[in-house]
Amino acid sequence: MQDEEDAVREGVRALTQFFVDEGTLGDTLHRVSELACAITPATYAGITMIVEGRPSTGVFTHADAPEIDATQYRSGEGPCMYASTLSLPLAARGRPLGALNLYAKTPASFTDTHEESATLFAGQASIALANAQVYWDSRQLGENLTQAIESRETIGRAVGILMAVGGRSPDAAFGMLASASQRENRKVRDIAEEIVERTVGRGNGGPT
Repeated sequence: MQDEEDAVREGVRALTQFFVDEGTLGDTLHRVSELACAITPATYAGITMIVEGRPSTGVFTHADAPEIDATQYRSGEGPCMYASTLSLPLAARGRPLGALNLYAKTPASFTDTHEESATLFAGQASIALANAQVYWDSRQLGENLTQAIESRETIGRAVGILMAVGGRSPDAAFGMLASASQRENRKVRDIAEEIVERTVGRGNGGPT
């Protein structure tokens, strides 16, 4: 009993010391799954995440886990490929995140004490996963904004070049970029970047 309590405390401590910016969201999910196996009799573990309103196995400690979960998703019933299973909800700030699924090959592996310990762990894991999601969502948003700004600047420079070369209006210059994009099935930014690079090359004495 004391050993189990020590294992839970160690698992929770490990979670609190895990920094989400040291790896990807997948790394956080995998770390949670490994710790869950360490503090319970689970042979394998998997984390089901809610993606666009549908359950999906985000990470697993063994190749069997996603197939077990897939069977459960299709049937709507608990998996029967293992002698013992334990599924715990993951939620934070009143929002469901998914579930922590534990599998053991030995019958009656999960006692009430194990369930209590795993429930405590799942609560801490929910906080870690929620923080990881916020961190990586914010990072992705920042990267997207940076790319959008860079694209706008590049397109603006290309429009300026077309205006200067052909005496076109801003609308006419951008229309040329849009037409070239559709004709060549390429992004407007890529067309604009090519125009800017070609013009800079000429100014530096490069190939025309």
